Amino acid sequence: MEHLPHTYHSSISASPEGAIDVGAPGLQVFKAAPPAQFGGPGDLWSPEDLLMASLSSCFVLSFRAIARMSELDWSALEVTAEGELDKVDRVMKFTQVKLKARLTVSADVDPGKAERLLEKAEASCLVSNTLNCDVHLDCDISH
Repeated sequence: MEHLPHTYHSSISASPEGAIDVGAPGLQVFKAAPPAQFGGPGDLWSPEDLLMASLSSCFVLSFRAIARMSELDWSALEVTAEGELDKVDRVMKFTQVKLKARLTVSADVDPGKAERLLEKAEASCLVSNTLNCDVHLDCDISH
């Protein structure tokens, strides 16, 4: 890992109407728009969708690193993130996020250890730690 602090960049290109182009150095540009709940088309990534995807992917990547260091034998991880957006003191914000993790491990793995490592991944996820709302993790471990 490079020394901290790290700096990340993105760029947006927009016109008065329609989707916006989202880019970052070295990455493909993609289209984004408001979600259907805010009158958007509902068929493009929205900032709200991207936030949930950022949280889920950060959680999975954190888990990968922790599982590797802990020598946990696992074969699949499916994660969903459901964020609740509400108005609090006249400000729109996410008030809670529910992460659901379905982890498949080998038959000889202690499910308790696997769950502890999932919880450790959530606690070390930089996106989760940055959010100003409760993040609840629900774990389902199977063989």
